[in-house]
Amino acid sequence: MLTLSFLCFLQSKGRMRSRVTWDLCWAWYRALPEVQQTRIARMGFGHILSVRTFHVDVPYLEALRERWEEDCKAFIMPWGHMIPTLEDVAYLTGLPVQGEPVVGQERSDYYDDIVELLGPEFVAGRRRPIRSILLGSLSEAVGLRGRRRGPLESLDEFCTGVRGALDLGDRSEERSIQIFVAYLFGWLLFATQSSQMNCKFVLLLRDMAQAGRYAWGAAMLGHLFSLLPSSSRRSQSTGGFTPFLQIWGYMRFPMGRGTVAEGRQTMVPLMGRWEVAPDPRVTDRRAGDVRVTLDHYPHEQVVWTPYQGEADASHPAVAAGRPLFDRHLLLLCLGTCEVLYLELVVRTLGWHQPAIEVPSLGREGHSRRRFFTEDRDWGAGHGSTIAYWREGGEQVVRVTDLLDSSAYMEDFQARYMLESQAVRLLEGRLAEQEVELARLRTEVRTLRAEQQSVRTSHDAGVSSFAQPAGGDLAVCLQEALDRANERIQELEAERQAGGVVTLQAQVEALRLDLSRMEGRMTMFRDSARDAEAEKIRAIEARVQAIVDLEFLKNRVLKKRREQQRQTQ
Repeated sequence: MLTLSFLCFLQSKGRMRSRVTWDLCWAWYRALPEVQQTRIARMGFGHILSVRTFHVDVPYLEALRERWEEDCKAFIMPWGHMIPTLEDVAYLTGLPVQGEPVVGQERSDYYDDIVELLGPEFVAGRRRPIRSILLGSLSEAVGLRGRRRGPLESLDEFCTGVRGALDLGDRSEERSIQIFVAYLFGWLLFATQSSQMNCKFVLLLRDMAQAGRYAWGAAMLGHLFSLLPSSSRRSQSTGGFTPFLQIWGYMRFPMGRGTVAEGRQTMVPLMGRWEVAPDPRVTDRRAGDVRVTLDHYPHEQVVWTPYQGEADASHPAVAAGRPLFDRHLLLLCLGTCEVLYLELVVRTLGWHQPAIEVPSLGREGHSRRRFFTEDRDWGAGHGSTIAYWREGGEQVVRVTDLLDSSAYMEDFQARYMLESQAVRLLEGRLAEQEVELARLRTEVRTLRAEQQSVRTSHDAGVSSFAQPAGGDLAVCLQEALDRANERIQELEAERQAGGVVTLQAQVEALRLDLSRMEGRMTMFRDSARDAEAEKIRAIEARVQAIVDLEFLKNRVLKKRREQQRQTQ
């Protein structure tokens, strides 16, 4: 079910940033000697590295990732559940989806492994234990430090510049490949929300021949699933191979900025056929705009089987992985284990979707810790999970007596759509209250300015024994405080009635701020009363002094007249 934390995220002010840096990876690969490119292709990365880079559609991805429901491992769309599958991975990326699971050792210190596989320069000056490596150091090691594509630079021009700057030095062919593939892992296939890469991925490069037997596509999809929850709730950046997710969405519900480029209709993999360029006419497009479009997207235009007509012979990864396309699986990626549950999306298999109970799926064997205090072999402790993968998972059961998917949609709408409507209503209320809070903050700032003006006028009045000028301003100050307090009470009542916990901290902070101001107001009133009393006492003393002076003057004059009479 949609959770309250999910609802709160919808009002996040930050915009998502993709961690994927694709241009340099693409150009670096083309700048390598042909023999090294061939070896990298044999490891299973040739097809994905043939895809010409394209613009990452951030608003589209942001609106999409908000719909990820961790409990059932699916996107909650208006037309039903949707899940990227191994079939999508094979067709779109060309990465192998069948093979050995990507599992292995996790160490407490990777110092010796980094020296052996990448070179001593990557640990020079660093203290042990070494558990992560700065990704920028990989490109810096081959002369590509800070190399970025300029806004007016074409991809071919950028590639030419990278080819001229690339410096492999006297490294062996194998080490040059290992440095590049480590960069490919950290910045593309297994990107995270950090600029550093966990060194556990480097261990996969020890046996280059074994690297060609891994199910890289399944690992990539599992890694993406593992990061979607944190991306969709807490963070303004996202990890995982987001270009895959973007084209997956374009293929299923075409509403993004991407188009199939002229002359690329037969390219393999399918991601290579797409061209996505930023549209200068819609540079201000926001995730909210995409969200509204998704809400109103025609259900009958959703493409459930987009690969009809594609021949397996043209897609090696598809031909090898087809036996897995209709099976429940566990996706393994070095300490993470994500469930691929196809029972919710059998329409992607060309079947009618039956009404089923939506499962609550956990993370079997999933490690929430990044590092460990001692070496461990994840596979040794999860033999049954690895066996489940190697046995091909579990067959999805087809219900053959269905005429359509209407029963499923009725259950789906009853489960999600009323809550979805509540989300939209809540969004409107939150937006209105954000405006109110902004106005209230402005009023508080004005109130503070008035308070300062009162203090200034008061200080000037005391110094000159003039009548205080702060009376009217003090009244205004009190009225502003009363208005702010009334609005705070209204917001508090709305929060309690609607359960809008996202405003609680702001309201409490504002209440505290106003409480402090009320305290200052009380202090000001006390100070003003004391000052007024002091001034009155000063005036009375002055009057008394004048009276005394007048009395003394009269006495002096009287005595002087008496002396004059005596003299006469």
